[in-house]
Amino acid sequence: MDIRPLRIEGAYVVTPRQFPDDRGVFLEAFRGDRLAELTGHRMEVVQTNVSVSSRGTVRGIHFADVPPSQAKYVTALSGAFLDFVVDIRVGSPTFGQWESVLLDTADRRAVYLSEGLGHALCALEDGSTAHYLCSAAYNPEREHGIHPLDPAVGLELPDGVVASLSAKDAAAPTLQEAADQGLLPSYEECRAFTESLSERAPAR
Repeated sequence: MDIRPLRIEGAYVVTPRQFPDDRGVFLEAFRGDRLAELTGHRMEVVQTNVSVSSRGTVRGIHFADVPPSQAKYVTALSGAFLDFVVDIRVGSPTFGQWESVLLDTADRRAVYLSEGLGHALCALEDGSTAHYLCSAAYNPEREHGIHPLDPAVGLELPDGVVASLSAKDAAAPTLQEAADQGLLPSYEECRAFTESLSERAPAR
């Protein structure tokens, strides 16, 4: 398993080693111990989610209040997605920037994003199924969104993909509006929270 940091602090792309034979394929899809070597703490999986999407479906940009927010580990079970990690932490050196990773059933990559980062998915095929490991349970009172087509963020969808949004995501504020409303986490509080997780982590 190869785990590499993305340019945005707190985000990683995971490429598993696959073992195919004439029966199919086997791989380790998640290794909490390996991830902890980089993050400084084990990801406690509290909730798992599955979403099935038609081509063009965009989910996000979603984030939750810190603490506890919600770290996520996202993979594709079928089809393909562009996974977007968006830095919405006020004061971060990469605030407002994003990175994308192709999640599909060929390379079977995963994306890990730490607490406080924004997340969005764009389905590239009908019937694309995403699987999420989450470090905290969904709490609607602490969940927020940013409009995924906010030109100031500038997420780049593939040519020919027409975005389909939920009513909630279509009504979400822009990044600047979210900042003006005091909805965005700060870089310092996110770092303090993840450092507290490392301090509470048992010795390995």
